[in-house]
Amino acid sequence: MSFDPVFTFGTIAAAALIGLGVSNAIDGTSARSRVPAAAAELVALKPGSFEHPQPGEFLRDNHPAPAPVAKETIDAPLEIMKFQVTASDYDRCVSDGACKPADSSIVGNVPVTGVSFLDAQAYANWLSAKTDETWRLPTDVEWAYAAGERFRADIEGDGDSANPARRWLAQYRNEAALGRQADPEPRPLGAFGTNSKGVADIAGNVWEWTSTCYAHVTMSSDGVARSLGNCGVHVVEGFHRTYMSNFIRDGKSGGCAVGTPPDNLGFRLVHGRAGLLQAALRRLGLT
Repeated sequence: MSFDPVFTFGTIAAAALIGLGVSNAIDGTSARSRVPAAAAELVALKPGSFEHPQPGEFLRDNHPAPAPVAKETIDAPLEIMKFQVTASDYDRCVSDGACKPADSSIVGNVPVTGVSFLDAQAYANWLSAKTDETWRLPTDVEWAYAAGERFRADIEGDGDSANPARRWLAQYRNEAALGRQADPEPRPLGAFGTNSKGVADIAGNVWEWTSTCYAHVTMSSDGVARSLGNCGVHVVEGFHRTYMSNFIRDGKSGGCAVGTPPDNLGFRLVHGRAGLLQAALRRLGLT
């Protein structure tokens, strides 16, 4: 009697995942009680494509230029935390000695704030080791895809591109027109509701770190002539997109590219299903 090794492997893998309590659903959320609260509830997004304004600073003829819009594709199901990592979750990493205490006195079931890119990376590494899975910060593209209708790109000035002062003034005017109000204290989970994709509190009063580096791009008539990346600065997403140095924990202390600084800096993570599958197979003694 013959058998299909691909089918057998897939069946065993599926059984392993089911045994670990992981949902196969592509839409909705899955509860997983063995990990910190923010990681226990994920939103799984189907693959898809969308038009996305590119992050970074763009110059044409040595003058600021609008960010080009590119078609981006998420080519595999994307699992992202429904909520931001909470202060309680982050404190578990601090207790284990893997994370530095946050620059915030707020505790409990609210988003952790007062954390830098370096802190967020440390937490992702700790959670990956803790769960034997893969957890990481989302890219700018992944975050925008998850944000859906709540995504807002860089605030650009529509003034004289040859006059930086006028352009900056135009950027501030455009931001003021959005009607954002100061909101310094992080709110409880769910305070900002969910978007059309089921992701909660996205683009609320907590800006979120991403893994995308800042880029300084020179444009030509044919497109990008030169791009210089700076991974000492990363894209931060929230009410609008901005950029922060990796060590900044409080946006109001500096590092914001333009406009009113973020109220709070926090993060949520993407879950790597491949890492989960490998963990399941290891537990079954198959790798």
